[in-house]
Amino acid sequence: MVPKEVEMILARQLASFLALPIFLVGPSGDLIYYNEPAEAILGCRFEETGEMSAQTWATMFRPQDEHGGPVTPDMLPLVIAVSMKRPSHSSFWISALDQSKHFIDVTAIPVIGQSERFLGAMAIFWEAQP
Repeated sequence: MVPKEVEMILARQLASFLALPIFLVGPSGDLIYYNEPAEAILGCRFEETGEMSAQTWATMFRPQDEHGGPVTPDMLPLVIAVSMKRPSHSSFWISALDQSKHFIDVTAIPVIGQSERFLGAMAIFWEAQP
């Protein structure tokens, strides 16, 4: 699913140049791209995972709250940004694909193009203190 909208192409290019971990999804929530700083936290290079459905990425990192309880996909900031088209923020644990665990802060924003076209969402995240 290579992005076709110029704004998403530019968002992907911007993410590839930033030192902040960034995860970019299309309007249905399917993963388009995550950058190299995100690879360090997610435990796998984007070239190895490639694009994936929202159902896959929302559960594959097994998000948990600070007490070890599951975080359901509908509670994830990126899912909220896509489904409700509004910014969202949360903190939770993930199990990376390399079996490491990370407590992360995530801020997700909808990507709205010209003429109010909804194009997807972007999550910026970083390691935090539990």
